[in-house]
Amino acid sequence: MRPLLPLRLRRAAAAGLPRCFGMARRGGPAWRLSIEGNIAVGKSTFLRVLGKTFPEWQMATEPVAKWQKVQASSTREQTSSSPNFGNLLQMVYQEPSRWSYTFQTYSCMSRLKAQLEPLSEKLLKTRDPVQIFERSVYSDRYIFAKNLFELGHLTEIEWTIYQDLHTFLLQEFGDRTALHGFLYLQATPEKCLERLHRRGRPEEKAIQLEYLEQLHTQHENWLVKKTTKVHFENLRNAPVLVLNVNHDFEDDPAEQEELMRKVSSVDTSSFLLFM
Repeated sequence: MRPLLPLRLRRAAAAGLPRCFGMARRGGPAWRLSIEGNIAVGKSTFLRVLGKTFPEWQMATEPVAKWQKVQASSTREQTSSSPNFGNLLQMVYQEPSRWSYTFQTYSCMSRLKAQLEPLSEKLLKTRDPVQIFERSVYSDRYIFAKNLFELGHLTEIEWTIYQDLHTFLLQEFGDRTALHGFLYLQATPEKCLERLHRRGRPEEKAIQLEYLEQLHTQHENWLVKKTTKVHFENLRNAPVLVLNVNHDFEDDPAEQEELMRKVSSVDTSSFLLFM
């Protein structure tokens, strides 16, 4: 097991995050943050580091397994014997013009469900509870669905329906889906492609550098340059902490500590604010 961060830093982060992301919590008793970034940038690795460092926090991983094995929902828990309707992740990569609308609708719903999950009893007992999500309903729209529309894989009517559904759901659930801030993992598209090949997810083997460059531009426009038009007031004011992860940090405790130190920073000048 890789070493955890020093206790002093873990305590500093636990105390510092609330001050970083504002004095007032909205949408419930927990601080809610989303990790954003390109495909294969290192979100899952970063999430594991956070989980080992702050075991009291509640982590929600991206529901990739649900996309790889689509099953009908029911009141009973799904089992391995439940009907499997296909690997939607593979389908959208193989035939994006056919499956983009289906995939983005399903991914949006699965992310929404994750953001609506109740807090665990363990988290409720902590002084400053923190929920971390691996991507969000916002990046689903302003990164991936938007990019697919601009590539022509979503038609005008599909994009209109998706946006209308997205807006309706988020307005209906209100503060329950609100986030207090974003942690943007930033790396070059070339580095992401290198990591993508290293992890070897079968559905992603045909992804080209050009696609990662397009997604990188979408992330930069939304989270750094702030030129993407967003439609939710709480999103416009959400702070963004940009963390450069071009250096491979998975097996580097010193780099992990530095990243966690930045997360625990109470210097609000470190954050980019939507205006």
